[in-house]
Amino acid sequence: MTIRRGLLSDYFNGVAVKRLRTVEIDALRSNQREFNSSNQLKKMLGTPDRVRYTARFLWLGGEQDALAEDGFLTWYESRKPPRREHRLYFPSNAVCAAASEGDTLFIARRTNDTLLAIIVPGDSTIQNQLLWLFGLDEQPALRFESMDIGAEAAELDFAARCILDELGIEIEETEVDLLDEILSKLKGQFPTTAAFSELARHSLPDVNPLDGADAALMAWLEREEAMFRRLERTIVGERLKSGFLSGDEADIDGFIAFSLGVQNRRKSRAGFSLENHLATIFKARALQFHHGATTEGKARPDFLFPGAAAYRDAAFPAERLTLLGSKSTCKDRWRQVLSEGARVAQKHLITLEPSISESQTDEMKMHGLQLILPKSLHATYKPAQRAWLMDLAAFIEMVERRQ
Repeated sequence: MTIRRGLLSDYFNGVAVKRLRTVEIDALRSNQREFNSSNQLKKMLGTPDRVRYTARFLWLGGEQDALAEDGFLTWYESRKPPRREHRLYFPSNAVCAAASEGDTLFIARRTNDTLLAIIVPGDSTIQNQLLWLFGLDEQPALRFESMDIGAEAAELDFAARCILDELGIEIEETEVDLLDEILSKLKGQFPTTAAFSELARHSLPDVNPLDGADAALMAWLEREEAMFRRLERTIVGERLKSGFLSGDEADIDGFIAFSLGVQNRRKSRAGFSLENHLATIFKARALQFHHGATTEGKARPDFLFPGAAAYRDAAFPAERLTLLGSKSTCKDRWRQVLSEGARVAQKHLITLEPSISESQTDEMKMHGLQLILPKSLHATYKPAQRAWLMDLAAFIEMVERRQ
């Protein structure tokens, strides 16, 4: 049984993008806080005399580097007839103050007629992800370019949903009856991550990793993600109904602790989920491996092939050792893998991060790190990168040859 995953057009009507210039950065921090229009921006917002949109401003940078602020954007006619010149006015805010020359600005129009203003570093991974998500050109110009998002948009795949999650957009649940049937045996409680991953696999009895490792991994991950979000919504909803009170006063500390717990569970579950399903695939292929073995000091690579005993045996050929790191999101943490096994010259890292920037993948190559992604995610990368990327099936074949 499959689950409908929703469409991008369920969330957006259109998007416009441009690269910020120095003069605009000064405007972002001055009293004259306006973006000039372009024909493409007029195409998305129309040419009314004046419209004030509720807006959310986002700055997304590197690891743990994000700002968000609610406000408004006013689209108005700044000239008297017969001349017509529209501008987009915005109030001062911390997001715009964080912008720099060369950053990329996205103005996205939501289906609820609000606007989302996103500023990201130019040529960064998050810029590439947003360009891919919205189907825009790879290099933003100095004037707004726009894209209509029609009803014919493709279904939101795993990569698209990950990017929307970065934007703080909750994906609407579909096929809830199917998910509730799967989750009914849990009785409204989170099981261990291993048990949850196993339940996701058992709910897809027709998926066999021997028929295709990449397809099996993505099917299991997508099912577990949908199950988790459905269960989380149920559990969190019940907790919110009971409120946060300490006597007659609001329990602010209790609410913050609960909120942090929800966020931390989301982050840690994704990583453990990937490792759980990988281990199942490796076992199905009868690979010899050690999950979480210690190499030197406190270094503990996620997967070591054929295992810890072979690694510690100085007589075992180093070229037959394989080290695999596993990170659901890569960001800047890929460098951690480089120090996890001195005997292994070239290390491997599997991730689910779409559209990592060319500068990052070039640096990985320089440090002898081979990036692996499930085959379906390769399309989010630029053509020059795809020739270098490895998929899970190719990695397994390499390990089998070495063993």
